Amino acid sequence: MSPIAPPRGTRDLLPAEAPAWRWFLETHAAVAGRHGYQLIDTPVFEATELFARGVGSGTDIVDKEMYTFVDRGGRSMTLRPEGTAPVLRAVLGAHLEQQRRPVRVYYAMAMFRYDRPQAGRQREFHQVGVEVIGERDPCYDAEVIEVAWRFMAELRIDGVELQLNSLGDSDDRLRYRAALVAYYTPLRESLCEDCQRRLDVNPLRLLDCKKDAKYNENAPLIGDHLSEASREYFDSVARHLDDAGIPYTRNQRLVRGLDYYAHTAFEFWHRSLQGAQNALGGGGRYDGLADELGFAATPGVGYALGIERLLTVAADQGVAPAPQPPAQLVICTTGGASAAEGRRLARELRNRTSVVADLTDRRLEKKLRDADRLGALLALLVGLDEGLVLRNLRTGVQQVVSADTVLDAVSAELLQAAQGPTA
Repeated sequence: MSPIAPPRGTRDLLPAEAPAWRWFLETHAAVAGRHGYQLIDTPVFEATELFARGVGSGTDIVDKEMYTFVDRGGRSMTLRPEGTAPVLRAVLGAHLEQQRRPVRVYYAMAMFRYDRPQAGRQREFHQVGVEVIGERDPCYDAEVIEVAWRFMAELRIDGVELQLNSLGDSDDRLRYRAALVAYYTPLRESLCEDCQRRLDVNPLRLLDCKKDAKYNENAPLIGDHLSEASREYFDSVARHLDDAGIPYTRNQRLVRGLDYYAHTAFEFWHRSLQGAQNALGGGGRYDGLADELGFAATPGVGYALGIERLLTVAADQGVAPAPQPPAQLVICTTGGASAAEGRRLARELRNRTSVVADLTDRRLEKKLRDADRLGALLALLVGLDEGLVLRNLRTGVQQVVSADTVLDAVSAELLQAAQGPTA
């Protein structure tokens, strides 16, 4: 019988990777918290209608990528493919926008999309994000961009580029849609099968296609179809970013993969990620989404960043934390009554540091080898004739300590290790 492997497009988070994940999540929570955002979470599965209506027909997510199933009650359910629609549902369903406006929330969630696994994106992947719900003002568009920018700066990731565009309002997009249809219709037979379908149901998605990118170079620009009000809104967002010292590139080819975006759209790119997978994440304004979900019209803006891709860049640049040993100190007993003493000392020493107690009957030499392989700094030998012996596994230096002095001795060794070697 062959061993069971994880499903394709999923991966395990192993202990060696955990420090980097915790660092990433804690940093995002801290930066978002300093801007007034509070944690929110939503169920891992939702009614399929939430995403069908919110994300939109004609998008690859709805048409091809959702994990959808019928539950035992005959209801169609879908594993969460993105975070904005469920977060907006949660906020408006709890009437948080009636208590204060805007509502500022942040999240860290697993997402699921049935797609070919690619660099930094599996079928189960993870995102952090923020949403500002309840107000429509360019200052909030700039604010969410600044939160993401400051977050990545706090991670000390270099080489991030902000791509910025405006998708205008619904009238602007109708005019732009007509221009795209007029441009692409004569090219229909040359387009890939997906783009032929997109031409009929969602022409803006044509600009996302990498197979037909050569045709996109001469496609109409949305900036030529924006109203004066939409241009002024975008210019105001840009001025706020200028004031914050955040550089950006105006990219009129940028469209987001979800239907609910309007006005501001943005992505964060990184030069180390090639081709279609160069985006670390992005976001934008989604003032029409609440209507699609059956709530009263409520504006919103936010972003989502891919944890796996950002951690890949952080690791490549050497800024992510290194794997940590499971314990700083290993207690090695030598048999007889020393096991009881070892358990007592372990409980006491865990008030100062992380401790693993090896109370087995194995030979002391093997216990010390295993402690060294574990990556521990110290070993406390219990049950020797001379008493308690504290050994530094890095230097090999050891000292005899008593039950009364062991805590202070361990603390001194840890402090010296933290300060580094002296000159």
